[in-house]
Amino acid sequence: MTALQKKEHNPVAHMTPEDIESLGKELDAVRAEIIESRGAKDAAYIRRTIDVQRKLELGSRAVLLFSKYKPAFALGTAGLTVSKILENMEIGHNVMHGQWDWMRDPKIHSTTWEWDNASPADLWKHSHNELHHTYTNVLGRDNDLGYGIMRVDEDQPWVPFYLGQPVWNFINACFFEYGIAAYDLELGKYMKGRKDKAVFKRDLGKVGQKVRNQMTRDYVIHPLLAAPTGSWGKTLMANAVANLGRNLWTHSVIMCGHFPEGVETFTKTSIEGESRGEWYLRQMIGSANISGSKAMHIATGNLSYQIEHHLFPDLPSNRYAEISVKVRDICERYGLQYTSGPLPKQVASAWMKVIRLSLPNHIAAKVKFPSRRKPVAPTALPSRRVDTGEVAA
Repeated sequence: MTALQKKEHNPVAHMTPEDIESLGKELDAVRAEIIESRGAKDAAYIRRTIDVQRKLELGSRAVLLFSKYKPAFALGTAGLTVSKILENMEIGHNVMHGQWDWMRDPKIHSTTWEWDNASPADLWKHSHNELHHTYTNVLGRDNDLGYGIMRVDEDQPWVPFYLGQPVWNFINACFFEYGIAAYDLELGKYMKGRKDKAVFKRDLGKVGQKVRNQMTRDYVIHPLLAAPTGSWGKTLMANAVANLGRNLWTHSVIMCGHFPEGVETFTKTSIEGESRGEWYLRQMIGSANISGSKAMHIATGNLSYQIEHHLFPDLPSNRYAEISVKVRDICERYGLQYTSGPLPKQVASAWMKVIRLSLPNHIAAKVKFPSRRKPVAPTALPSRRVDTGEVAA
């Protein structure tokens, strides 16, 4: 991986400060265009998505009342899994980013939404919206890089503990919502004595209450409702499977956006005095997309357009496909890598990096996979053009 500033070949070395600021102005224009065009069609999309998710969950839970029968168990479990994924990814994550605040609907607003997740909304918004999106892929500042339990860069000192990181990563994937809750609690910071005890106790109470509510709903109330049909055990199992499926899916999507080959990391000193254009540039080369069908994009909460999401985290997710065409064109014109690939390849790439960086550098170098990145040649950048349209000598 290696922080960009320590690489022998810098993928943005061909860009001048003028180029970077020109890029920033182009992206500001893209943002302004989308903001100006938001309207009834976008509002209808999120309202329809919420309606579909709620009906899918209600219908699936109704079917699970008869889950002692195999067809009902399979159908109800699949439906509940999809509804949980949809609620977390395309609805909860994006509503809490403020993507729909412009509608002025108090029921679909970042200040009022609470999602089906172990992490309370206010804690998640602080760690994700305020910290992660400000310090995207900055080593030592963005805790989404490895969540404090994994080595994510060759420059990080290796210790034997990291040999287990493929195992930690898999366990984290299975219980991802609880890992995120611990992360949002700033558990590591508290254990190092860098978080106020009273604040930690308050936040721990919020997480505990949220987890109790979820556990009671999924593993007590709904199994009891299915008891009269003799389906309580299968219903309990269905809820566990649905939560596991949701956790594995969300973990995979997030890994694909931050870990595959082609994604850059940055040193803390590199963002000192960072301009708007430089911030945009960091988002573009510090993220990766997933290619696929429209259904796949919706299932990822449109985080399959992770580059566009990092550039414009508060723009409606249903517009990312449209925005991606403009962003890809900008990358091509400025000679920048636009990292994207199918889900299986991106997942494999991310996991290979987790495995490789669990090893000391001298051993990891021997298992380094071949690059799938295509060379990107610098083009005639705007700041290097003359009045005739030719590239300046």
